[in-house]
Amino acid sequence: MKAVIIIILAGIVGLLAAMELGLRSLFGFGNPLIYVKDEQIGYLLAPNQRTKRFGNRIEINQYSMRSATIQKLPSPSTLRILLLGDSIANGGWWTDQEKTISSLLMNSLGSSSHTQQIEVLNASANSWSPRNELAYLQKFGTFNAKVLILLINTDDLFGTAPTSLPVGRDLNYPDHRPPLAIVEVLQRYAIKQKPIPEMQALNNEGGDRVGIILEAISNIQTLTQTHNCQLIVALTPLLREIGEPGSRDYEIIARQRLSDFVKVNKITYLDFLPIFQSQSAPKSLYQDHIHVNSLGNKLVSEELEKLLLGILN
Repeated sequence: MKAVIIIILAGIVGLLAAMELGLRSLFGFGNPLIYVKDEQIGYLLAPNQRTKRFGNRIEINQYSMRSATIQKLPSPSTLRILLLGDSIANGGWWTDQEKTISSLLMNSLGSSSHTQQIEVLNASANSWSPRNELAYLQKFGTFNAKVLILLINTDDLFGTAPTSLPVGRDLNYPDHRPPLAIVEVLQRYAIKQKPIPEMQALNNEGGDRVGIILEAISNIQTLTQTHNCQLIVALTPLLREIGEPGSRDYEIIARQRLSDFVKVNKITYLDFLPIFQSQSAPKSLYQDHIHVNSLGNKLVSEELEKLLLGILN
């Protein structure tokens, strides 16, 4: 009887070990990206991380960018571009490092340039808006980039104040690694996550939120001008904005306010809504209702490249 119990226990331990190994090696569970709090920015991806999620490689450098390790200042022969944004720029767990917008753009521009090395840096994090992105620039600067691309989506026009509330409390913003991959899977898929009470008040922030976002973009423009850096603002649409039902009334108003704002302030602007609408199968560009997939990244990078070549030439 004792021998049977030992065999059963050994079998269970072996099964759990196999599950742990499989979850780690095949899916990357147990090694999620870690976030750190920041008083001004709200939160950042912890610097100097590498992981693989669902087969996709993710690398975060010393400045919390989704980029390889860099020098603070580029070499004289290097042309540096800074992509600043949220999860669309970042690419998330569903995008391999080489298929992010910044990597595609850097490879494409690099192959067309015979005189300069091209670097496209990627400073981004999930759910950032221009308010977080301005704070990032105020903390780290522009890294001597010649062009800064502010890549936002329609939801970002209503972004709330930067906060560190989700860090360590929301499963999507962990501040430490779980003891086991199995534990992470259970936390994510078997246990219902409790809402963060303080987030409700933040999400209900009143006032002219679009106006505050435009003010943040204005401050980003001032900062880039101070650093002799040209600003590009690019706006991607939500999936439902393409075709029917289309943008909601308040989104149409916000988009128009942004369009008027960039004209008055002479900011180079690229609205991806008509570009996406012109595609034969726009739904194929999306990972979900907000985020573009690898095909979407390719289209975004190609359109940005056209714009950049016109500016740089």
